[in-house]
Amino acid sequence: MTTPAAALFAGVRSRRILASLYAALALAGLAAAGCSTPYDSAAQPSALQQQAATQALPSWRDGAAREALLKFVADVTQPGSPNFVPPEERVAVFDNDGTLWSEQPMYFQFFFLLDQVRAAAPQHPEWRTDPAYKALMANDMQALMRNRKQALALIAKANSGMSVEEYDRTIRDWMASARHPRFNKPYSELVFQPQLELLSFLRANGFRTYIVSGGTIDFMRPWSQAVYGIPPEQVIGSSQGIRYAVRDGKPVLMREPKLDFIDDGPGKPVGIYRHIGRRPILAVGNSDGDLQMLEYTTGGSGPRLAVLVHHDDAEREFAYDRQSAVGKLDKALDAARAKGWTVISMKRDWSRIYP
Repeated sequence: MTTPAAALFAGVRSRRILASLYAALALAGLAAAGCSTPYDSAAQPSALQQQAATQALPSWRDGAAREALLKFVADVTQPGSPNFVPPEERVAVFDNDGTLWSEQPMYFQFFFLLDQVRAAAPQHPEWRTDPAYKALMANDMQALMRNRKQALALIAKANSGMSVEEYDRTIRDWMASARHPRFNKPYSELVFQPQLELLSFLRANGFRTYIVSGGTIDFMRPWSQAVYGIPPEQVIGSSQGIRYAVRDGKPVLMREPKLDFIDDGPGKPVGIYRHIGRRPILAVGNSDGDLQMLEYTTGGSGPRLAVLVHHDDAEREFAYDRQSAVGKLDKALDAARAKGWTVISMKRDWSRIYP
């Protein structure tokens, strides 16, 4: 099903271009691998760990991906193991879009941002004659590109000028009411059940789990705890300008239409360093935007594991990789094969997709 928002971005043909647009929209709401120690998949966990492993990750089919995850966790958590990692160093980072939940036909935050423009339109009758607004409403990609600066200004105006608490409520309300164009379900129900199991399994084994996403922290923090069990302070994402103000005698933080940080591509390792202060030992992504995060994770000493989710299940979800305008997986897929990273086939490795 082609939606207005999907058609709007159908002409964007590369991850970098799309990431740039993502960063622009965020104005509104928005060393070397040779030094690592490869994980030895032949390491044998204890009998107790083997018993627990048989009950772990029930939505994962037996195969190389599940085995690699289970053996890695067993090895780094087993006292006396040469690859034992203290709990304070067990940091796992996950991309969000396409890694923890779906991202087609367009990043879910894009739907939200455009819905905010539509919701604000009645208060701005002057927009009716604005070429950028007409392009947005008519899904005219060529006209939108001709008026890109004006379109971004509209999105910025519709998604700023309120306190962070007000915006938080807006996001919660949208998440509760908005529906995906293909599945007709709330976006929070389009999270991947196998990944929810992996997050819980990692935390049960002393890992701290973080989201490291190109999306904005404002958009993810209101629901990350309820959906993923990840508290807002463990969400790393793109961020926009926030200023302190006193409104009606009360101190508030107000949203400003300016971008502070882009947490995508090479920005992800920077965001990890700034927010966590430790190099992760496990990283999971799904696209070229996660390549540097996986390289940074595996570039440290000791046991490391990099994982890519490959969307190859058109029947239950979507199938896309090298040519996709959203979540392009090209260079990272080549890197995974060259470096021996774990690649998850959604079609083969997951017995179910959604809860």
